[in-house]
Amino acid sequence: MYEGDWRETRAHFDAVISATPLPCMLYNNPIAYGTDVLPEQMVDLAVSLPNFVAVKESSADVRRVTSLRTLLGDRLAIFVGVDDLILEGIQAGAVGWIAGLADALPVESVRLFELAAAGRIAEAREIYDWFMPLLRLDTVPKFVQLIKLVQEETGLGSERVRPPRLPLEAPEREAVLGLVRYALARRPALG
Repeated sequence: MYEGDWRETRAHFDAVISATPLPCMLYNNPIAYGTDVLPEQMVDLAVSLPNFVAVKESSADVRRVTSLRTLLGDRLAIFVGVDDLILEGIQAGAVGWIAGLADALPVESVRLFELAAAGRIAEAREIYDWFMPLLRLDTVPKFVQLIKLVQEETGLGSERVRPPRLPLEAPEREAVLGLVRYALARRPALG
């Protein structure tokens, strides 16, 4: 994977976003992809690209949400893109959450987001504390395999993955299943 400088990265985003009149969201995921679009660089894009309307901020630095809000106000819709920062991200001003574990545990994910967005932090914290070990599965290189394994355990999918990814093998698979089963046995009742 080539990691370009800002001039090259900007040219790429400009070409892609300018090629459509549709609203566009930039996925900023430096941990997974190596390219990090800084808040000041997002300002540069937002000024020149009117259909650049949202960002999935996955740097794992919740201060980025604050920086983007300070620099751009409400010009961009900011989404938390790291599962285990949803409470902090919403409190910092994010308006949405793009979450991996939502595919496996949609009821808990939606409830957690709704409580966080409503400022009901104590109630959100109860779900968040229970959910945290599972949310952390979305923060490692094999996150796709891990989330798909959780989906299979919850009956909402299959652990099958596409190449070049391969299914988890024992003992890694068994360790994750132990964690998932432990968490599911303590699943909060959401009325």
